[in-house]
Amino acid sequence: MSGYQLALQQLVDSALPTGAFAHSLGFESYIDRGLVVDEAGFGVWLSAFISQSLTYSDGLAIRFLYEGVDLGELDALLSASLLPRQVREASLKMGSRLLEIGGEVFPSPALELYRDLVTSGRAAGHQPLAFAAVARSLGVPQQEALAAYLFATVTTLTQNAVRAIPLGQNAGQRVLRKAHDDVAAAIEVIAHLTPDDLGAVSPGLEISQMRHERQRARMFMS
Repeated sequence: MSGYQLALQQLVDSALPTGAFAHSLGFESYIDRGLVVDEAGFGVWLSAFISQSLTYSDGLAIRFLYEGVDLGELDALLSASLLPRQVREASLKMGSRLLEIGGEVFPSPALELYRDLVTSGRAAGHQPLAFAAVARSLGVPQQEALAAYLFATVTTLTQNAVRAIPLGQNAGQRVLRKAHDDVAAAIEVIAHLTPDDLGAVSPGLEISQMRHERQRARMFMS
């Protein structure tokens, strides 16, 4: 067993207290509008979210950090490209918790550098960058780190959809199984993107995330 495998499983486990259970990242507004009401509808939304939001924001940012792009620059680019306020705040809330947990459980010079940047106000502290800093310091290969992060996000969103739509537990597992191909395709796309692609997210997804801010009743923070 590679030395990083158990640590990586802990890092992406749903029990890690980052607060991901409190976020829908936009799908709740689709539920409110009657556009996502069942397993099939959520599967379509999730596929779009993987191929757009996760690929062109979090996933690409993780790749760039692994390739040595300046951490402060990446942090600023993510803050600028995450246009919906709730999604930007979600990334910072979960990133803050991950920086705190990582500092105690998986300390490293790279993570300490990011924490110092955040503490001094020179960075905001985004979840994918905190994850990448920890994973890279643990020796997790880039492809495995991307697969773990993307699928952990997909798993959390599916668990939240099981509660919100609601879906049955077996339906949630069917959705996750179908998402395997979407995650694999996203990793392949990420490998060929350029810096100009960062933040090139579907406007429809962003608009739905913005609508959530003023939704009359909601279960989730984003």
